[in-house]
Amino acid sequence: MSQSSAQLIQFFTEITKYGVVWTIKDDSGFPAPLGTDGRRTMPFWSSQTRAENIIRNVPAYHKFQSSSIDLNKFQTSWLSGLRQDKLLVGTNWTGRTATGFDLEPEQVLKNIEYYASLLAQIH
Repeated sequence: MSQSSAQLIQFFTEITKYGVVWTIKDDSGFPAPLGTDGRRTMPFWSSQTRAENIIRNVPAYHKFQSSSIDLNKFQTSWLSGLRQDKLLVGTNWTGRTATGFDLEPEQVLKNIEYYASLLAQIH
């Protein structure tokens, strides 16, 4: 399993378990860098520590701060807004180049629902 694959699984496992998604922002708002495919991606993380590691390790994000989003709000507001804006969702980007899987908002919503159902079966 690749590092990005492991991070993707951790992303959905942790956000459904803890009910929170993390992003980063600065005075101008939230980053949405242009990817190699010509589409913009807004990054999100499954923990504050993961988001702050990117702030610390990626020079382009040194002036950003971590910011939490309630999972329900992420599902009901953020994902529909990202879909309307034609943005991808970056999941648990890691490393000095901040890399990871970028998914369509619809894929993210389906995965959240799937992981939530798994979590419900355990409890």
